[in-house]
Amino acid sequence: MPNMRIKDIPSFIRTTDPDDIMLNFVMEVSQECLNSSSIIFNTFNEFDKEVLQVLASKSPNIYAIGPLTLLSKNFLKIHHHSLNSSLWKEDTSCIKWLDKMKPNFVVYVNYGSITVISNHHRKEFAWGLANSKYPFLWVVRPDVVMGESAILPVEFMEEIKDRGFITSWCP
Repeated sequence: MPNMRIKDIPSFIRTTDPDDIMLNFVMEVSQECLNSSSIIFNTFNEFDKEVLQVLASKSPNIYAIGPLTLLSKNFLKIHHHSLNSSLWKEDTSCIKWLDKMKPNFVVYVNYGSITVISNHHRKEFAWGLANSKYPFLWVVRPDVVMGESAILPVEFMEEIKDRGFITSWCP
């Protein structure tokens, strides 16, 4: 993958140690995938063309069928949740809050499902959002802070009460 740097790799396998347990696990699973009859990727050719070409040279039956989230537009609302690829429980109350906000005017913040930060950085980020004076939707997973509580100061909550929405995960 051109321009791939070690800092672009998820932190839980970011290592140069050949004896790292997680790295070896990922390498083993990747090799097993190459031995399978077919591999399906949640991407599209135009986005990951170079990577898909390299993989196709190692395992010819690869299929890029994504992004799968676009499929949900074709299904009835009651079936939508069965297509969800998230392992986190979603808080749908943020949708009602977003519906009350001015369109295209809310800052969305989400560290994703594997990033972890220090308590100090979380507080700094929180006050940056508060001081921006913009409305925001902030996803703060319960485990986003490394080994510490993710409780934000009361003063922060008072500052953002009418323009900030914090949730553990959203659709």
